[in-house]
Amino acid sequence: MIASLPMYLRPENRAAHDAWWELIRDGLRARGIDAPDTLAHDAPIHDTWGRPDLVLGQICNLPYRSAYKDRVTLIANADYGLPDTPPGDYRSWFIARRDDPREAPQAFEDAVLAINSADSHSGWCAPWMHMQEHGYAPTRCIITGGHRDSARAVAEGRADFAAIDAVTWAMLERWEGVTTDLRIIGRTAASPGLGFITAGDADPAPCRAALAEALDALAPEHRATLGIRAITPADPARHAALPVPPPPPE
Repeated sequence: MIASLPMYLRPENRAAHDAWWELIRDGLRARGIDAPDTLAHDAPIHDTWGRPDLVLGQICNLPYRSAYKDRVTLIANADYGLPDTPPGDYRSWFIARRDDPREAPQAFEDAVLAINSADSHSGWCAPWMHMQEHGYAPTRCIITGGHRDSARAVAEGRADFAAIDAVTWAMLERWEGVTTDLRIIGRTAASPGLGFITAGDADPAPCRAALAEALDALAPEHRATLGIRAITPADPARHAALPVPPPPPE
């Protein structure tokens, strides 16, 4: 069996993730759900989503609805208290270089977009939806492998703009210097945040209760590091109703 919470994991918040997991684990066991002693921090993210012994994981909206919605149970979302965003939702910030004179994403027609991966909702689908609504498109996209790398690609001039998950952006502002060369030029629409999942068809209520109970019991310094305000129920139909975008132009 395996548990993994990889989506916002960084060296600076690893201890907070571990402390939260210990409380989640004990809460799951108290509810009759077997759980591993520790998180599998180094497990390949995509591999964990399809494992039949997945006790708890995190998944991006796009791979959930395009490939995994019939293979896992969606448990909950985390509320990060993002401004002007419903609890449990998230959005992406469009970012560009600080010295770029263009003031809005729509001005980046025929520009180069950096995206973390083609199966990322926050990095590709959410900006694609914005482009469909506002009638513009990039000339091409470069695939960077991560939001952090997308921000660096823009800062270094290898791309003109990117859409960065707002939670990740806050972490970059807190722990890295790359944001000093960048600025926010817009935002995508809000959508359901990253989902907590478990394998197969399961009752989400016990897992959701264990997550919330553990968050309430977590030491204030660890809770502040994670930035999670609350655990909110997930709506699988709302996740699944979002579109699946075409492959990005390369």
